[in-house]
Amino acid sequence: MDQRRRWQADLALAGVALVWGATFVVVKEALHDVSPLLFLALRFSLAAIALAIAARPLASKFQTGRTLTSGGVIAGLCLFVGYWLQTLGLRYTTPSKSAFLTGLSIVMVPMFGGLMRRRMPSADEIAGVAIATVGMGLLTLEGGWGGMNPGDILTIGCAAGFALHILAVGHWAPRVNYQALTLVQIVTTALCAASLVGVEARYLRWSPRVLVALVVTGLLATALAFSVQAWAQQRTTPTHTALIFALEPVFAWLTSFVVTGERLSWRQGAGAALILTGILLVELKLLARSRQSARRDGRP
Repeated sequence: MDQRRRWQADLALAGVALVWGATFVVVKEALHDVSPLLFLALRFSLAAIALAIAARPLASKFQTGRTLTSGGVIAGLCLFVGYWLQTLGLRYTTPSKSAFLTGLSIVMVPMFGGLMRRRMPSADEIAGVAIATVGMGLLTLEGGWGGMNPGDILTIGCAAGFALHILAVGHWAPRVNYQALTLVQIVTTALCAASLVGVEARYLRWSPRVLVALVVTGLLATALAFSVQAWAQQRTTPTHTALIFALEPVFAWLTSFVVTGERLSWRQGAGAALILTGILLVELKLLARSRQSARRDGRP
């Protein structure tokens, strides 16, 4: 894979992580004035309209058929599950905790990928999951098991949805036009949210924070960000994408600290650090490299 294209993809994905990290606080504030599913329906509908307008001049070049449709729909379903659980969870947990727990998706990507390929997890993956799990406990269980609130549990579920989404995009992005794939998955997510709005107690007050949240998340964090992700994943692997996205919770915590003054306790800070350590252990294959280095040096 061309190194220059890889670096371009890495920088683009880092920019996506920055945008996503900054939106946790924005969405948390907006949820005071709008119900979760209605917010998602509005957010992804706005993104779908923007993408359709942007893609119109290129529509004649889009490949149509089962590959694009199935890939876009599956990616969209995974995306909807992830965002629904994350948005619900943000009603009960803090932006920084939500971000670090969402980051568990990065550990789940190689684990789920191995299961799909029927491959046993490596020592790095097992160790990374174990360390991240301990970190998750420190971050969320302030008062024992009763300290894990419903928002934390929902957010862990959202991490699984996002992990499956990264794998889905990684599988289909090299096979179809990335703009068409982005449009189909965003439309699918919007339709899922709109079709389920009736199951929640709907409320909406058109406050400035709702309008800002819809513009920021709909245009920047959805239409633009997912277009960039699909483009970048033509040039890099799902696992490498997941590693870059490890920056998202760091950006989220910094934003929350600057905007709301939120601070992590020493216990929560240690938990967040362990989650990042587990993520990096899985992605950088540190144990495998250590064993290879030992063999080169003649050590057992």
